[in-house]
Amino acid sequence: MLYLFFKIILMTKLVHMCTCNETRTYSRNENFMNNIEDTSLAEDALLDTFTIVRKYGYPCEIHRVYTEDNYILEVHRIPYGKNNVSRGDRPVVLLQHGLLSSSAEWVIMTPGKGLAYVLAEAGYDVWMGNARGNTYSRGHISLKPSSSAFWKFSWHEIGFYDVPAIIDYVLKETGVPKIQYVGFSQGTTAFWVMMSTRPEYNEKVSAMQALAPVAFVGNIKSPLVRALAPFTNSLETILGLIGANELLANGVINDIAGKTLCHEKAITQILCTNLLFLMCGYDESQLNKTMLPIILGHTPAGASTRQMIHFGQLYKSNKFANFDHGWLRNKYIYGTFKPPEYDLSAIRTPVFLHYGDNDWLSAPDDVDKLFHQVGSVVGKYRVPHDKFNHLDFIFAIDARTLVYDRIIKIMSRFN
Repeated sequence: MLYLFFKIILMTKLVHMCTCNETRTYSRNENFMNNIEDTSLAEDALLDTFTIVRKYGYPCEIHRVYTEDNYILEVHRIPYGKNNVSRGDRPVVLLQHGLLSSSAEWVIMTPGKGLAYVLAEAGYDVWMGNARGNTYSRGHISLKPSSSAFWKFSWHEIGFYDVPAIIDYVLKETGVPKIQYVGFSQGTTAFWVMMSTRPEYNEKVSAMQALAPVAFVGNIKSPLVRALAPFTNSLETILGLIGANELLANGVINDIAGKTLCHEKAITQILCTNLLFLMCGYDESQLNKTMLPIILGHTPAGASTRQMIHFGQLYKSNKFANFDHGWLRNKYIYGTFKPPEYDLSAIRTPVFLHYGDNDWLSAPDDVDKLFHQVGSVVGKYRVPHDKFNHLDFIFAIDARTLVYDRIIKIMSRFN
């Protein structure tokens, strides 16, 4: 997610080596477990998405999806609920996570609160994507994460290759003619890319819910992002020279932040919360501090440097455009010296925008600009809480009553 961009300054190179087919293991840190009164909850920081879902009594499946450019993605599925176990004729929904995150963001807030659980109990067949390069999608037919070639992608490729591949796979597996789509932050960005560049996918998605939508970012309020954005191209060059093609993989930084600095008994927890507020907007009333180490046990989950750079380019240009490779390479790739803007008029799928007044990354003015450029937007919904910020869409204490219940009502119209 964009809100964890601040961690760039904490490291230069951190590469967690694993492949999509490896078994991921999490060492149990007893000191960390002792820092949270509910040790059953504390272990969620150490488990993967599949194990967390199964721990709470829900069915879960792991699927492998191959993209056209040979990346291997891991997709997680909750086919039905724990209480609502009906399995026939369930509408299908795909949840796509934000930057530096993974499918875990939909389930770590526990049943009744995490959106994936809520949707499963509401009668949906829930699929959760993982973008290339994150904790679960580090596989490729011929490239390894240790190769710089593996990381030559931004969120453009996630939208052009990953999301379409996942949608086609889900449609084939379930046999339904269309699915519904819920994206958060970069998960919405990937959707705009897909529908702009591959408009045939409008016929495969019945409706889209955009949580904290990100396309135009010229009005970002976060002072930290505003300070870093002008130097994004220089940052790419520097990181490339030292071989840091990947930023913020799930590993050591999660252990330090989640298990040592940010648990509820640590005197340093205020630093963690203030850094998050500095990125996303201040909303202490909706931040469950007990859950903070669990969140940071899964996030950041890794991303390419180009994903960060591309967002920085959008801020500088105030346009929603393709990746800027420099004017000579732009001419070779695009046929123009400047990267072309995405054609948002190609989007025909009904879209619902959900935003917060206090979101410092998906600013209301930028959401309004998107609203006027995507002709298929059916509604723009302001969350009725003045301090609602970027992370609140996933981690707020009252996310279900403030956002999710409304989303489910909207989605029911398209089943």
